[in-house]
Amino acid sequence: MTTGFILDALNQAICQRAPSEADKLIHHSDRGSQYPSIRYTERLAEAGIDTSVGSVGDSYDNALAESIIGLFKTEVIKFLGP
Repeated sequence: MTTGFILDALNQAICQRAPSEADKLIHHSDRGSQYPSIRYTERLAEAGIDTSVGSVGDSYDNALAESIIGLFKTEVIKFLGP
């Protein structure tokens, strides 16, 4: 993945969701390749999004985040349907 590609996806998400500072968003990462990008972390800070990084080699940190995302998709996104 290139930094430009990841920044485009992040910017699209920020524009679609239009988060405010009151939302207190947290971006969780499992230390993927895009996370160390200086421009990526700077953009998160500009948008007022806090960062959270899992421990190296610890799948349990990421498992909780992915479980919550999976539940959200099942209960909300798939419920709304196309």
